[in-house]
Amino acid sequence: MTGSVQADAGLIEKLVLANQILYDQGVVDGLGHVSVRHDQNPGRFLLSRNRAPALVQAADILCYDLDGVDVANTGQRSYLERFIHAEIYRARPDVQAVVHSHSPNVIPFGATGQRLRPIFHMAGFLGSGTARFDTHDVVGDSDLLIGNAELGAALARALDSCSCVLMRGHGSTVVGTSIEQVVYRAIYSEVNARLQLNACTLGEVKYLTPGEADLAAASNDTQIGRSWELWWKQVTDKRR
Repeated sequence: MTGSVQADAGLIEKLVLANQILYDQGVVDGLGHVSVRHDQNPGRFLLSRNRAPALVQAADILCYDLDGVDVANTGQRSYLERFIHAEIYRARPDVQAVVHSHSPNVIPFGATGQRLRPIFHMAGFLGSGTARFDTHDVVGDSDLLIGNAELGAALARALDSCSCVLMRGHGSTVVGTSIEQVVYRAIYSEVNARLQLNACTLGEVKYLTPGEADLAAASNDTQIGRSWELWWKQVTDKRR
């Protein structure tokens, strides 16, 4: 590990696995990233250096402060959009992990302004709907990347108390209280988007009620370990 500033080795390994699981499940490709808040210092977070998620190893994990600065000054190239993570951690003390991705079935929702809503119990965490963010509302024409603290803070404000924010013309960002939970949410945001798009071609969709969504989310949170174990085994088997 590089510049991890005394982070727990188990947490670093879990973050490495999260990168590889998200690739294996088709949520990220050569781009996208996942981070976790530092276990010893809530004003810092762990994130890989600028590298494709499937290739991330423990030595790639860097430690950043909430200004997006590599605190160990390693000289390694950083992700341009580390400010997504920094500003969400600053704004949301409850958030312990963040995933930013360009998963394909989510993109149409951000482009059309349609909410991603829970169509089945596995996506109960979407019960409050999804927030929406448009860089054009903040800076006008741009490359749509969250490449500075101003845009990161605007994204965090748009996220508000939601678990997912859709980013027009770009992708989405999902938050959670653990690495396992945020990986689960990123995967099932993509699954729910695909199912929702398909269902809308058949007719009027009956989504989960707010009460159903809350109850399903609470129940699913007790079962995430089962899915994580499967995803972990799939990627570790492929390492051999």
